[in-house]
Amino acid sequence: MYRGNTLHLAALENGVVELCFDNQNHPVNRFDISTAREIAHVLEHLESRSDIRGLMVTSSKSGFLSGADSGALESLCYASRASFFEQIEFMRNTLARLEALPLPSVVVIQGEALDGGVDLCLACDCRVMSHAASIGLPQTTLGIIPSFGATLRLPRIIDSAVALQWITTGESQSAESALAAGLVDTLASADMLRDRALALLSECMSDHSLWVAARQQKVVSENGVEGDRSVLFEAAQRSVEDAFSERYPAPKVVAELLKHSVLLGSSDAQKLEAEAGFQLTRTPQVRALVGFRVNEQYLTEVAKSRINGLPGLSGKITHCGVIGAGIMGGGIAYQNVIKGYSVTLKDIQQSALDLGLSEASKLLRKGVDRGAISSLESSQTLAKITPTLLSKDMHGCQIIVEAVIENEAIKKSVLAQLEDDVGHETVISSNTSTISIDRLASALKRPENFCGLHFFNPVHAMPLVEIVRGPQSSDRSVAILCEYVLGLGKKPVVVNDCPGFLVNRVLFAMLFGFEMLLAEGADYRRIDAVMENWGWPMGPAYLNDVIGIDTLNHCYASMIEGLPERFDKGELTLPSEALFKANRLGQKNGVGYYQYRVNAKGRPEKQLDEEAAAIVKSVAGSRRDVSDEEIVDRLMLPMAMEMVRCLEEKIVGSPAEADVALIYGIGFPKFRGGICRWMDQIGALQLCDLSDRYARISALYGTTKEFRMRAKRGARWYW
Repeated sequence: MYRGNTLHLAALENGVVELCFDNQNHPVNRFDISTAREIAHVLEHLESRSDIRGLMVTSSKSGFLSGADSGALESLCYASRASFFEQIEFMRNTLARLEALPLPSVVVIQGEALDGGVDLCLACDCRVMSHAASIGLPQTTLGIIPSFGATLRLPRIIDSAVALQWITTGESQSAESALAAGLVDTLASADMLRDRALALLSECMSDHSLWVAARQQKVVSENGVEGDRSVLFEAAQRSVEDAFSERYPAPKVVAELLKHSVLLGSSDAQKLEAEAGFQLTRTPQVRALVGFRVNEQYLTEVAKSRINGLPGLSGKITHCGVIGAGIMGGGIAYQNVIKGYSVTLKDIQQSALDLGLSEASKLLRKGVDRGAISSLESSQTLAKITPTLLSKDMHGCQIIVEAVIENEAIKKSVLAQLEDDVGHETVISSNTSTISIDRLASALKRPENFCGLHFFNPVHAMPLVEIVRGPQSSDRSVAILCEYVLGLGKKPVVVNDCPGFLVNRVLFAMLFGFEMLLAEGADYRRIDAVMENWGWPMGPAYLNDVIGIDTLNHCYASMIEGLPERFDKGELTLPSEALFKANRLGQKNGVGYYQYRVNAKGRPEKQLDEEAAAIVKSVAGSRRDVSDEEIVDRLMLPMAMEMVRCLEEKIVGSPAEADVALIYGIGFPKFRGGICRWMDQIGALQLCDLSDRYARISALYGTTKEFRMRAKRGARWYW
């Protein structure tokens, strides 16, 4: 009857037609503009045919339907008011036409229905769902809200308080939850799903009151409803207001929207929804959050393009090796085995192997405690780690991660020996945070097979891995490591070798700025409070304690050696150096800028420590008050200017990759979108002015000629 690029319509028996989503150009079905246009074409056909008595909506893919891709959402964030409403109204009107068809419709939900896919399900009269399926409205996690009528339809089909919870949390709901809430009419196993839907459709065709009642439920407002339902909704609204900050405004907007729209007719409620959605897209938080999702997808696309450039590579990695056990090595081994790789874990000491296995076992036990895996699965997974003291046991590994102590001479010795023990095709990597990959490669006979592989600690929790390309690293090695990191469930960013690589280089620029501000007499406790209020998960002093003051000083030394033109402390004694000399190492020994006590949950809890304050004061100037604005400028400007240099030097391929790396690697505030988006928000000319104001303090505050030229042209990293 009709076949398009995203769907087709076919006649079945007894006047029933099937609308099947089957996107020919994408692995998943999407409810986007192109799909909506094809739906509109089908609707014209259905509206003109009196012999069609029922519509079944299905998907040919494992999932049902999701929303538009992030690129389309980002375009909406910058669209004019007229363009925004034109697109939204077309999508809404398409669903309204589907809902108003003079015949019953039953949608078959298998796999996952998300975003606009849920909107389409809500527009149908009846819903049949697979036991294994799920639905979700995750728009608020992107900073936006559903805009095609879900805020109108969902709270009229199910309890409004439950609808508010589903929309504001963005969490996917199981089939059982959907049935219990009254969203779906029935559940079925995958093999019975189609038959159950056709049976329900047949019932509706025989008894018009069934589907007419379903529609009436959605168009009649709750005006005048009192009692427990109103009380529950008010409680849910207060909960939303308490749970979400102004940095993530969408949940609060949804709560306020539902409060009013549930009392309005359909047309007015949808206008209110569209206006709220439009106003949100004008905010910097939403543009940053949507932009981050676009960047995140781009990061993965870049990695996959490297893999696809080497035909036959995908899926070939099965067995990996980790050299150097202990906490870090055990964490890397754990991440490998939970993602299906088998691992040979080598060290020169049995005690280290025991510690590495203990770390992996501890992480697996946490999974058992959460109910994520069974005790049997935990044991089977741990058995995929083969501990060894023998170098020859590494021979069968396809990829090896060296994770020994952060000492260049030791790493070179280990890598040279390792190269003799493995095959000529094995890719060797070093988990180092600061040591030059080029210098490490000088110890190898096959430097083309070698890269840096910088995991962030704790490995199981941190999403980012830096793949550090040395001057001699081959495309093959980089591509294999991209495949490996994606297989670990991590986000790979490929960067070129330089002191500190990408993430640590720009982080230490900020931390150096922090040290210099302290040396001028600023209070580190106030700095922490200001930066946490700005959006960082922890302030710089607290972060230093988490990193480890000893590790920090080691990294400072590497940065001072590698980039002396900017990382220059002169005769200054850095406060962190003074703390290190006093054996205050941070959380690892319980005292740093703060002191730490283990709380009831077994986690280190930060407490003020006057001894630390006295040590910092002993190497600082006289106490001076600093404004919140200056604190932010003095810490963020060095990070921004160092990132400018990294982009100009091609250390990282794009602002998108740079921003995702900082958000995932060091917790840069997601609602600000990354350092490059922050620079765009501040403006290049303003940043140049700030650079001129503070350049007298340190070259870290200075900018580049190229950036000044960009500022004069009004250039931006993004839109």
